[in-house]
Amino acid sequence: MIRVVLVDDQPLVRAALEMVITETTDVEVVGEAGTGAEAVRLAAELRPDVVVMDIRMPGMDGIEATRLVTAAGGPTRVLVLTTFDEDEHVYAALHAGASGFVVKDMALDDILGAVRVVAAGDALIAPSVTRRLIGAFVGGRPPGTLSGALPGPLSGGAAAPGAAAAAERRLDAITGREREILTLVGRGLSNTEIAAELVLSIATVKTYMTRLLAKLDARDRVQLVILAYEAGLVTVPG
Repeated sequence: MIRVVLVDDQPLVRAALEMVITETTDVEVVGEAGTGAEAVRLAAELRPDVVVMDIRMPGMDGIEATRLVTAAGGPTRVLVLTTFDEDEHVYAALHAGASGFVVKDMALDDILGAVRVVAAGDALIAPSVTRRLIGAFVGGRPPGTLSGALPGPLSGGAAAPGAAAAAERRLDAITGREREILTLVGRGLSNTEIAAELVLSIATVKTYMTRLLAKLDARDRVQLVILAYEAGLVTVPG
């Protein structure tokens, strides 16, 4: 059973999601919150599998709440749900530790499917979208006009001072082969494509991926892509 906490300042949105979830046999709602601060408290108290997190909320927003939930080091993953699908919000959510990003105008069944994907440990962002967003922001070339500074190490689309050096220091813990695989992950290659590129078995690539996630303290593949860009292993095309 996938345990979910719903976070949105609009009760009707939470009610609609809960209605769909209660009709399933593999997902249950264990808590609801209308603010980011309440979401952080419930995540620590209930340790759900997934927090479905709105971005725009009074007080602490969903991005800061996501950062606090994922920084706690527990099993909880965050699926960001918002009406705002602008690039800066997607990037900020991913950098804060979110494992997925969906918008409220998606079909409710699709949002439920996203919950299952994130609960299974996968990241719900198309590789091409991930590379474009992360590459543009880390490279200091935001794909759209920013309405304000982003939380976290990046602001206004440019890397914060020392961010690249800090990312590079994290790579000191990995081997040359792991660094090579991380570069291919940053380029958006799948495990199958990496295996073909390096003439390895898929099982071997999966083992390397497990090691990379552990050594770099990354929650999922999206976090590895971000790190590959920040460390300069992958650069923005053009």
